[in-house]
Amino acid sequence: MDVLEAIGEPNRRRVVEILSEGERSAGEIAAHFAISRPAVSQHLAVLVDAGVLVVRDLGRRRLYSINGPALDEVGDWLDEQRVRWNRALDALERAMDEGET
Repeated sequence: MDVLEAIGEPNRRRVVEILSEGERSAGEIAAHFAISRPAVSQHLAVLVDAGVLVVRDLGRRRLYSINGPALDEVGDWLDEQRVRWNRALDALERAMDEGET
């Protein structure tokens, strides 16, 4: 699964929002959800597999944090799409203006 697919799911986006404040354990993350802890763990696994999150072991705890470069890729893609759509809309506006005269 790629980064965009991974963050396409609302619960996983919420995990990323929570971790934007700093690293957390799975239990700390799960406390923010009404879904079961195993469901949160599955979402965490998807995000780790996609490279969105990194995990570090601290004793018996596993701490999750955001892998910034993975989200930078999403930002870069969004910027490219924004440029593409702005060009297309500008061309449409020009065509409409030319059709009025």
